[in-house]
Amino acid sequence: MPTHTDHDVVVIGGGAAGLSAATALARSMRSVVVVDAGEPRNARAAAAHNVLGREGTAPTDLLRLARADAERYGVRIAVGRATAAARQGDRIAVSLEDGSRLRGRRLVLASGAVDELPDVPGLRERWGRDVVHCPYCHGWEVRGQRIGVLGSGAMAVHQVLLFRQLSDDVTLFRHTMPEPSDEEWERLAARGIRVVEGPVARVLVDDDRLTGVELDDGHVFPLDAVAVQTRVVARADVFEHLGGEVAEHPSGMGRHVPADPTGRTALPGVWAAGNVTDIGAQVMSSAAAGVMAGAAVNMDFIEEQTAAAVRARREPFSPEAEREVTERVLGDRRHGFEPARD
Repeated sequence: MPTHTDHDVVVIGGGAAGLSAATALARSMRSVVVVDAGEPRNARAAAAHNVLGREGTAPTDLLRLARADAERYGVRIAVGRATAAARQGDRIAVSLEDGSRLRGRRLVLASGAVDELPDVPGLRERWGRDVVHCPYCHGWEVRGQRIGVLGSGAMAVHQVLLFRQLSDDVTLFRHTMPEPSDEEWERLAARGIRVVEGPVARVLVDDDRLTGVELDDGHVFPLDAVAVQTRVVARADVFEHLGGEVAEHPSGMGRHVPADPTGRTALPGVWAAGNVTDIGAQVMSSAAAGVMAGAAVNMDFIEEQTAAAVRARREPFSPEAEREVTERVLGDRRHGFEPARD
């Protein structure tokens, strides 16, 4: 039989966004549970970068520290995967794989996203090592090297210009990307970026090190690192179970849960933070979004509580107030009993 545990807020996702939201809420005296499937988007990376005060910390260590911080304020961590959700009156019930259920009056969706890599043999095995995607996450580590950018979408020229900042030896492989515009061709030429036509067949590796790529026609190009454009897809099954709609991201680079700047979604009582809504967010920006969502949820509670208090003040003779006064004044006599007297 499924168990039910009630909290003020259920947070789905134990990454930077989810734990930041949970900590902000717990510090505002809200009861919070975080559902953590243990699948952070940056799990393959050796270190998290641009993290204030924790530069270069391994993602697993960073999350361990963040969980400990959250637990200091009473946040409960439920290890498991959220599979579905449904409304039960004024609550949202979240089902986990093990059959248990967690209920909250509000839901913060911080379940992250999945990177879908281009279908080229060898890319996934090197992902997060010498196959990278973000110059701010991995650029310093490949600076000055022979970098190839695998063109697979409309943002390829933008990406290759970013990596050109880090090395003089950068090659754009057209692969499956659209034909660059005249302006883009001029920009590539001005920056001295070589462009190679034809699809890439595979990534070459020797002694656990990327050494280059081979084209369909057999030509081999020596490289030290490959930058790819992934398609980023939000983990939003629970959101869709509740009736939410996932949309194409404005950048064209994936699918996300639409939300306003505070993280509020179109679904009542549901907020989103981190990569599930902002597919380009890094650790720090995801954490900031989590704090923003947590603060917005707390304010939503405050508005609800204040509205209820105002109603009670305006209606002093409501049924609830009358019951309370009767209890205080009459006690047992309200049932017709007269207390014994000495």
